[in-house]
Amino acid sequence: MPDPFTSDSKVRHVVERLVDRGRQALLRHGYDVGVGFVDVLSQYQTLETAARAERLRDLEGLLRELNAGA
Repeated sequence: MPDPFTSDSKVRHVVERLVDRGRQALLRHGYDVGVGFVDVLSQYQTLETAARAERLRDLEGLLRELNAGA
């Protein structure tokens, strides 16, 4: 079983591990990775950092969603 996602997980790892499901979950919580995900700094941002910067809503809800099917 893969390690669960935490607030310290990187945005990049969500997208790499869950591909479209990860992108859609991030988008539902306000984080748009865009096409090609070319913003290198954002790729390595933690979910907690994204939430603090108000790029991501409901971090706890996102983690529940990501870990429910991971």
